[in-house]
This record gives sequence, C-alpha cells and structure tokens, in this order.
Amino acid sequence: MLQTTKRPDSSISIIGAGIAGAWQALLFAQAGHAVTLHERGDAGMTDATSHWAGGMLAPRCEAEVSEPIISRLGLRSLDIWRRELPDTPFNGSLVVAHPRERNDFERFAGMTEGHRRLDAAGLAQLEPSLEGRFRDALFFPTEGHVEPRRVLPKLHERIRAAGGTIRFGSDVAVADLDGIVIDCRGLGARDEQPDLRGVKGEMILIETSEVQLARPVRLIHPRWPLYVIPREQNLFMLGATSIEAEDTGVSVRSALELLGAAYAVHPAFGEARIVEFGSGLRPAYPDNLPRIGVRGDRIAVNGLYRHGFLIAPALAELTLQYVERGQIDNEVMQCA
Repeated sequence: MLQTTKRPDSSISIIGAGIAGAWQALLFAQAGHAVTLHERGDAGMTDATSHWAGGMLAPRCEAEVSEPIISRLGLRSLDIWRRELPDTPFNGSLVVAHPRERNDFERFAGMTEGHRRLDAAGLAQLEPSLEGRFRDALFFPTEGHVEPRRVLPKLHERIRAAGGTIRFGSDVAVADLDGIVIDCRGLGARDEQPDLRGVKGEMILIETSEVQLARPVRLIHPRWPLYVIPREQNLFMLGATSIEAEDTGVSVRSALELLGAAYAVHPAFGEARIVEFGSGLRPAYPDNLPRIGVRGDRIAVNGLYRHGFLIAPALAELTLQYVERGQIDNEVMQCA
C-alpha cells in the first residue's frame, strides 16, 4: 500500500511536464518532497497539448456544458492560481450574442451563476472596443485567463526554485522508476489506460492593433462557442472547437467558422493578420471527467479533457493530500 503519512524526504517521480504534471511537481516540491519531473520533449513543449490550449480559468462559464465536479475543481483552482502566481490576470470574462442567438444566450444565463448582466453602455465601459456591437452581455468578474506558452515556463521555474528537478528529453516508462510515480502523460498513457481518447481542439492566432480587449470574450455560436482570448503584443487566440478526431491540423471548415465568428465579434478582426493555425489532442475518458487513479505507489492523473489549465492545480492538491494524509476525494479518485 502507498505510504500515507507525510515523508518530507520521499521521492516523487512525475512523468509529463505539461500543465497537469507541472502543477503536481510544484505542489509536491513545495511540500518538501524530492521531486523529479520527466518530460520526453524539449523545454519548448511544442508537442504538448498545453501548447495549443486557450488557458481560460472560467469555472462559472464552463458550468453551462460541464458536470458540477468541473466547477468545484475549477473554483478551488482559482484560489491556487492566485496564491502561487499572483500576477495571473483575473479581469473576468464576457459572454455575448447576436440577436439570432438570443434564446441560447438566455439559456446560458439561466444555467450559470456568478455573472452580472451588463447593458450596452456597461459593456462599452468595460470593453470600449465592443461599443455598439452588442445590446448586453454577461460579465463573470471572478474569472481569469493565462497564456499557456508563457505561464508553463513560469511554473517550471517555480518548480526548480522549490527544489524540484526537471529532465527534458527523458522518455521514461512508469515501470522504470522507483518510489511514488505520478503519471501525467495524457494520451501517452494509453499503453496502460486504453479507454483514453483524443479530442481535437483547434485554434487560430491572429494579430491586430485595431481591437483592444482586457478579458476573454465568448460568443454564443450555433455549433460551438467561440472564444476570443487576448494575448500580449496585439495577439488574439481564436478557439475552441471540440472534434472527435485524432488527426492534427485545422480543417477548412473550422478555420472558416472561427474566423467568421471572430468577424462577428468585431469587423476589425477581418483585417487582422493570421499568425498561426494549430491544434492539440485533449486526453479524455468516455465520460469526459478527470480521474486520479491509484494502484499502490503508482498514481495516474489524466482525462483533463478541455479543462486542463482550469482544474490542474486542484487535482495536484488532491494528489498531495492523498500521499501525505490518505485523504480520498471520491468524485475524482479511484483506488485499486
């Protein structure tokens, strides 16, 4: 059985330096464990699912399409993000819709909590670039967002500062390692978890100085929600599709949908420069819910689906509580 009393000098090996593994490594290192984080890719992490993520920290918005456990984990994660990376932007998020999606907009409002309805003047005051574009909006003031390609290196730096070791180019198997091993390989773990599948999420990165946004804007869409997420240096990420396919790249249909929907948010996006197309495969179980699986001293953290940046901190906290105190969260953890 796994030792469940605190061992400050215990060895913890974590496989996978994406968002799930990085948060595991950080919290365990801060708790005094000897942490080694293994990543088969290089420090650029360009092959990781995290590289293509939106980075939205929006548990209230996600309540419209997700199970309550996602909201619970997400709300807890917001506190951890604020504690560990206090410069994380928490400017809230906006939900808007054009008249033809009015019914869907009202349904969204009825299925979510923690928002404030803004009229056109209130929306213009909050986001001047959207003046005159929508008659009202839902404002979720407690939500935030991060830029994955910038925040992941920050987490890696924090791991090293806490005494952890990161080994890039380290393609190890769970069986190769001694002590407690936490498997955060995502789809790479299908050798041991065949019920995992990949769900493609596509994104487009565009650049324009004609629009200024301080927070993500979600446009109600008849097929999928469009997120316009501000980045630094006049960049905006457009996403996010969820396609039951494991190929890579962005389809013509998705590109047309994403770019057309962005134009519907603001016509100036029609003159923006396209910087990048890309997609990532999100690891998901059949129920699309996250799981912490425990078999002796082997722990698997997987199935974060489209909520990786939102729920990874809370999952790491649950894993740490189990290792140190034997505490089990029955909604998330499965012990063999």
